[in-house]
Amino acid sequence: MMSKYKAALAEIIVYYQHPVALLEPSDLAAMSLDSVILVQVTSAELFAQAHIPGAVLVTPQELVCGIPPASGKLPALADLEALFTRIGYQPDCKIIAFDDEGGGWAGRFLWTLDIIGHDNWAYLDGGLHAWQGADMDFAKGPCSVMGTEPANISIDTAPIAEIPDVMATLEDSQQLIWDVRSNEEYLGLRSGSQRAGHIPGAVNLDWELLKDPQRHTRLRSDMTEVLQDLGVSSAVQVITHCQTHHRSGLSYLVGRLHGLHIRAYHGSWSEWGNQPDTPIDLNQ
Repeated sequence: MMSKYKAALAEIIVYYQHPVALLEPSDLAAMSLDSVILVQVTSAELFAQAHIPGAVLVTPQELVCGIPPASGKLPALADLEALFTRIGYQPDCKIIAFDDEGGGWAGRFLWTLDIIGHDNWAYLDGGLHAWQGADMDFAKGPCSVMGTEPANISIDTAPIAEIPDVMATLEDSQQLIWDVRSNEEYLGLRSGSQRAGHIPGAVNLDWELLKDPQRHTRLRSDMTEVLQDLGVSSAVQVITHCQTHHRSGLSYLVGRLHGLHIRAYHGSWSEWGNQPDTPIDLNQ
């Protein structure tokens, strides 16, 4: 068991070269944006109404393949290349991401960065809500940044979990599934797929409970204790999911910020719950 644990830690050290960071609005306001790409992950309409000065737009639709039933899976490489070309991506830049919902879509974008091998990133805690709460200025108007140099990227599947990876956790006590759907979805009381329930052995903590609405949707200040109580921190490897890997963008982000060896099952319940033979549990 110990050798397996050390091997997992070694993989983390090799794969992630940069420590990821959690920023406050004051941190961002004091930074020079030279060699930094500031990414707002929201709708184009919201971006035009209000965005942090210097930010570029990434829409949620650009981060998913859109093909049912598992519409939240990773887009094709050509689509990702077009996205990163548009925002002026450079391999040596630092990327700071935020959204308007406390980290779901921002986390999904940061997961995508890990997939293209770019782990030099940070998250603006609380995003637009925290920025407004700090009385910072907003800009208006559409995104004007159009990169001209083609982004040369490749896919690293290390942060991605597929059905066989999830199935492997059923036989391995050192791996854990973290389901961040609502408790009603977890218990099978409602479902966005043909079948309801949860993956056997999965632990559940609704993604909304990772955010603190009293602190402008920042991450909970007691997150370390929350992860320990859930059993996530003690697992050697964690796979997180929701319905379409939108909500689990936040749990992936939390896992990375806390140094967990975490992957995201991008097919999520929209794939698992629409398969005829995947194992499903309805018990708490």
